[in-house]
Amino acid sequence: GREVYEKYCLVCHQVNGGGVSGLNPPLKGTEYVLGDKARLIAILLHGSNEGLMIDGRSYTNAMPGFAHLSNQEIAHVASYIRNSFGNAAETVTVDEVAKIREIQE
Repeated sequence: GREVYEKYCLVCHQVNGGGVSGLNPPLKGTEYVLGDKARLIAILLHGSNEGLMIDGRSYTNAMPGFAHLSNQEIAHVASYIRNSFGNAAETVTVDEVAKIREIQE
């Protein structure tokens, strides 16, 4: 997961998962990362162009989708994000990614 993060996510979400103020949201300690796995998977697959409010701060930069990545790569990067930067959450499985991909296609 770390390799996928470094290749596709690091520029916007930074080495420490802190994001960029006003543009790209932090990945540490947020409900978007630690909460519903299906929501995180959907964001990774399809991106998001909705602004987010986290701890009273607005983040407005659109995020591209990464549907071109395999289910395994999505599961690994989601699990990496959910367990890095001080986060501790259940990992994401390949089957969970496959289910969300199938539902949303």
